[in-house]
Parts: sequence; structure tokens; C-alpha cells
Amino acid sequence: MSGEFSPSQTLNSFSGSAEPSRLRILVAEDNKPDRMILCALLQKLGHEVFEVSDGTAAVDQFHEVDPDIVLLDAMMPELDGLSAARQIKSMAGERLVPVIFLTALTDPKELARCLEAGGDDFLIKPFNRVILDAKLNALDRMRRLHQALAEQVDQVRQKNEQMLAEQKTARRVFDNIAHTGSLDAPNIRYHASPMSVFNGDVLFAATRPGGGSLVFLGDFTGHGLPAAIGAMPVAEIFYGMVGQGFGAAAILREINAKLRRILPVGMFCCGAMLETDSRQGLVRAWNGGLPDAWLLRGSGERVAIPSRNLPLGVQSAENFSTSMVVFQVTPGDHVLLMTDGFPESANEQGELLGESGVRQVLAGLRSPADAFDALMLRVREFTGQPEAADDLTLCCVAIPELEQARPSTRKPSDAEPIGPADWQCVYEIRERTLSEFNPLPLLLHICMEVPGLRSRSGEVYTLLSELYNNALEHGVLALSSDWKNSPRGFALYYEERQRRLSDTDGHFIRFSLSHESRDPGGRLRVI
Repeated sequence: MSGEFSPSQTLNSFSGSAEPSRLRILVAEDNKPDRMILCALLQKLGHEVFEVSDGTAAVDQFHEVDPDIVLLDAMMPELDGLSAARQIKSMAGERLVPVIFLTALTDPKELARCLEAGGDDFLIKPFNRVILDAKLNALDRMRRLHQALAEQVDQVRQKNEQMLAEQKTARRVFDNIAHTGSLDAPNIRYHASPMSVFNGDVLFAATRPGGGSLVFLGDFTGHGLPAAIGAMPVAEIFYGMVGQGFGAAAILREINAKLRRILPVGMFCCGAMLETDSRQGLVRAWNGGLPDAWLLRGSGERVAIPSRNLPLGVQSAENFSTSMVVFQVTPGDHVLLMTDGFPESANEQGELLGESGVRQVLAGLRSPADAFDALMLRVREFTGQPEAADDLTLCCVAIPELEQARPSTRKPSDAEPIGPADWQCVYEIRERTLSEFNPLPLLLHICMEVPGLRSRSGEVYTLLSELYNNALEHGVLALSSDWKNSPRGFALYYEERQRRLSDTDGHFIRFSLSHESRDPGGRLRVI
């Protein structure tokens, strides 16, 4: 933004002036001798004088003369000074044109009426040159001060308009990066109420190549541009890695590392990640610094998902935990994610809704599907306002039927680019790497280099995922699927899975992939 201005310089530009200004003064006095004496005094003081004999003429000549100060006799025929002053003040608009009443009145009530009519001062007849000069100088200083303030307001308005235009441009760039993704999916409802052009809250959703979805809700410290600067790399990482097939844990690690590198001390992102897998009936959740998330089961059970981790951007990679809680879910269950704007919503008395207020709303639900509307209604009733005073974001994810959660696929292009047609590769994951690295995104990337496979990315990812998870869980870790037959056994299964991943010495998983072209199409073989 070019050009700067200093309010102190603007206001001081006239305050130290020793030379009085040469003013344009309009005099309205029906008594000719008084008018002649006053005009002579004003001319001797160096001012340019315009004289009229009544209030009507003063009003008529106001725009033509364009005076700096107006002197009005309070008592004049046709239109008295009080009525003329009101009209002159109205005609001046935002510009300050001081009005001095000329009067022989000494009654305090009558003098007060002059000031109430729009007068800025009064001059008692007979006129005293010293007092007249002092009053003119004082009102001129006030007039110039008002003019300087008006110029300042114009400068501020222009710079504000320029800033808003720049923010709109930045907002378009931000929206192109931090787009809504899959937030328009039929099983997702959300509400966001930003306090400024850029909101401190971020909400992203995307469908994985093999089916299922990932939802990320974040709340950066602060608002406006600082929060937006942090939000953009998070959006880029989230959508880029989901599209490549990475899971929630890998994405969280990358976001944490990125934010820790770029954010200043004291700035971080409270966040929650939700990973749904409708094929297996699983939900994995991670909460770092946000209020409790909630799993609302169709059976009526309400399960809190509290924060068990520090916010993103705080811990080093070695100390950062991506440990997620795993739930078995069925279609019709709902998961709620919210920022602290909900429990911190305040009423007129300054009382907070609190976590207890959220729990009360959820406890009174007839169906999990009512949760979103019930919470929004409660906040509006509690605050008495249509919008909240803080960043407030709520996201409700319904667990869909299996046919609603099919893997994503790309539409085939009329002109697919050239890529490898006949090839073979072997990829082996050994020991500690089994617990620390997910090979599926890399393997999917290799397969997607084949033009004919790009339109079937979802099917390829599902194939690779099933083979890998089966080899890992039942081969390397020797887990039994029988554990998943009960809710308690289901939780134990994933607890034991995590424990056994810490001891994979001597184990490995080897993928052998090959592709050969055929007419038409080709054949992908995975062993």
C-alpha cells in the first residue's frame, strides 16, 4: 500500500501558525449603522466581507459567497437569525461553518436559544474590536481543526477501501486453495460464522480414493490475515495427501511439522480429524485442543471424544502423537465436531453456554439427525443474536449407507497422456517401517502413472488396501477377526493391533506389481 499519513502532522499543520487567516465573512444585520461599523472593523482586521440586510438574503447568498464564518443578527425582519442559522447549518452539511449571533440581548435564556439554534458563539453590541478578533481567531482554529479531521477521515476511508479490495483479492486466492472439497456431500452439514474477512476456523473434507472420507476442523489463534496464512498450507497438505491416498495419521504429522516450521511462537492450530470407513464400519478420531467431539449413536448412546493431544504446530515430530480413538459405527450414527465458539458463546449477562450446555442439548435429542439444528437453535436462543461473537464452526457427519460411500473415480479423458504400459516392480516393507509408514499412497502413485488405470483409482486403491491390511493384520500381527464380533472385542482388536506394531522384527511385506498392455486396455497384476 503506497503512501502514508500521520494524524499528528495533519492536526498540527495549522496549530502553530502565528499569522491569522484571511476569512470570507458573511454579515447579516438589518440595522445599517451597526452593519457599517461591523464591516469596517472586519475589513481593518484583514477579512473579506459580504453584507446583507436580512436572514432571507443571508440564506440565498450562502452558496454563492461560500463563507468561512457567518455573523447573524438574532432579530431581523422576514427571517430572523435563529431560523436563518438552522437553514445555513443544514446547507453546510458536514462542513463546519461557524455562526456568531449579533445581539443586544443579555437574558441568559435568549442567549441559550441562539446557541440551541445552531450558533457557535455570540457577540454583544456594541462591538469591541479586541473581543471580535479573538472570537474570530478561536472559531477559525475550530473550523480548521474540523477541516483537518474531515481530510483525515477521507484518507482513512480511501485506505480502508484499498485494503478491502486487497483482501477480496486475497480471499479469492485463499478460497481457491482452501476450497470446500467434499463439504457439499449429502451426509455432511456445517455452519461457520467468521468474525472477519478471513476466519480463524478452517473446515476441510475430502473423499479418499478407496472410499470413506476425511474431515478436518481447525481453529487458529487469532483472526484475519494471520489465521489465513496458517490455514492455506493446511488446506494444501490436506487435499493433496488425501488425493494421494494417505490416511489421517500421516496427514496430521505433516500438518504439525509444517505449522511448527512456519508459525511464530504463540500461534498454533487446535484441530480435530475424523476418518470414516463405511465399508468396515469404522470411525477414527483425533482431537488436539478442541472441545469434545461427539459420537451420537442411533441407539441413543452419546460418546464424548475429548482432546487428548496438544494443538498442531506445538510439538516436535518426535513428541507429536497421532494416536486415534477407533469406534465401530453403523449407518445413521452421527459425529459432531465443533470449535470453542460453541461452549464460549455468551448471553447478555456474560454467562457462557459451556460444555454442560452442549451436553444438555445432546441429552434431549430424539434422534442424532436433530443434533445440528438443535445446537444451532440453542446458541441463537442463548446469545439472543443471529450470529455468534466468536468464530463458531459446527460440523455434523452422518455415517452413510455403503452405496453412498463408494470409492471416488476419475472420469476418463478424451486424450489420456502417455505413460508406462509394460513394467514390473517389487516393493518390500520391512520391520520398523511397518509401524511407521503407509506404503499405499506410493503404490497407488506408481499404478496411476498408467493412463488406463487413472479412471479406476478407487478400485485400485481398494485392492491394494485390502491386500496390505490383510497381510499386515493377519500375517505379520497374527490378529484374529473373531475379536471384532463384539463392541468390546472391536476396541481390543485395535488396541492390540497398535501394541503389536511396536514389535515387527524379522517381518516384512512384499508387493510384486506388474502391468502389460493389451488391445484394448491392459492387465494389472498384484501379488
